[in-house]
Amino acid sequence: MATVPAEAEQREAPLVATHLRVPFILLLLCFAAWGMAANLTDILVGVFRGIFDMSNFQSSLVQFAYYGAYFLLAIPAAFINSRFGFKAGVLVGLGLAAVGGFLFIPASQLLAYNMFLLALFVLAAGLSILETSANPFVIAMGDEESATQRLNLAQSFNPVGANLGVLMGAVLILPNLTPEESKTIMSEAELLAAQESDLFQVLRPYVFIASVLVIIWLLIAFRKMHLPTEPEAVDLTSGGGGTFARLWANRHYRYGVVAQFFNVAAQTCTWTFTILYAQDVVGLSQEAAGWWLQASLLIFLVSRFVMTWLLGIFRPAKLLLVMALFGAACCLASMFVLNIVGLVAVVAISAGLSLMFPTIYGLALQGLGPDAKFGSAGLVMAILGGALVPMVHAAVMDGYGSAAGYVVPGICLLLVAGYAVFDLRNTRSSAGQQPAEA
Repeated sequence: MATVPAEAEQREAPLVATHLRVPFILLLLCFAAWGMAANLTDILVGVFRGIFDMSNFQSSLVQFAYYGAYFLLAIPAAFINSRFGFKAGVLVGLGLAAVGGFLFIPASQLLAYNMFLLALFVLAAGLSILETSANPFVIAMGDEESATQRLNLAQSFNPVGANLGVLMGAVLILPNLTPEESKTIMSEAELLAAQESDLFQVLRPYVFIASVLVIIWLLIAFRKMHLPTEPEAVDLTSGGGGTFARLWANRHYRYGVVAQFFNVAAQTCTWTFTILYAQDVVGLSQEAAGWWLQASLLIFLVSRFVMTWLLGIFRPAKLLLVMALFGAACCLASMFVLNIVGLVAVVAISAGLSLMFPTIYGLALQGLGPDAKFGSAGLVMAILGGALVPMVHAAVMDGYGSAAGYVVPGICLLLVAGYAVFDLRNTRSSAGQQPAEA
């Protein structure tokens, strides 16, 4: 009889602490916001190639600026959270991201590609701090027993925002750009006017996102938030060296960081160059090509729920292996089937990508214990793959065509498959111990 009230109390525990429900909803908007900004950025690669008449490699610097900022700001974000708390980290991230969004205004007036890259870098720097702060903030907003469920709920809004970002690009940017065939008969003055008009179309969605971020900043800044649990400060005077040594010695973690690097690279390459593939290989208009990218994101969203269900049936590493090989096969098809079927294959890659980030994340951190806090930072920094590898993809496209470029994400996915095989063939170890060979 004595256990009944305790069980009833556990069942009645809210997912989010009652006094933190409004801040939690505001954080859900943050999750959607950085998904929206990231996938709106994918569209910019093709847009800037047309506006500034540049090579694929030059236009791919968009992703280098975006993901490079994510890499560089991950550790500073951790120090902000440790010293000032999660709320301060969220506010710094929101503020910096809003500044980046508003920097699109002078960039469009100056007609300078480098200024757009600076604006994107500042925007991504803010979103990096925001993302690094928001995840543990959500975890701390309620009972520890429901932390995973609470974080999964928040993260589900990221692909929702991603789809909205692509939709904004397909509706607000792509249909309003000057057609390439019209530029061939324009005078120099008309081309300049067309360039100004096109850059204004790019400006609008980012100013909208920046305005939303400012509103969220104000709502969070002037609301008191008392967390049920306080974040632990990072101790730089002890344990750090031992932790990093143990992480480096653990091959499941070390190879997991490498796999995450190539997973993010494959994802970024696939989505960044979908529009260019649709235009160059299939011959679609930029507007029609944008809808194919939208389809990729929808497949990613639906597949994420399907994969979550399948993970309850199959071992994560086995499912990771199957989907990585599936994605690599789709890349192969896109290289050699140069028609609408090849474009469908490009879109289908997203189904395989949907489970990879959280699955690699979980496999790499499994069994690390307290070292997982430092380990997670390495996995976040692995998104540098999204900054570097797309430039390789673009260079291949410049030399051999849009279809040939998909050899790059194909190789990346094969390396992810290799990590899955390693995990299946080696027993799990605790931090600092080498896994035994099976």
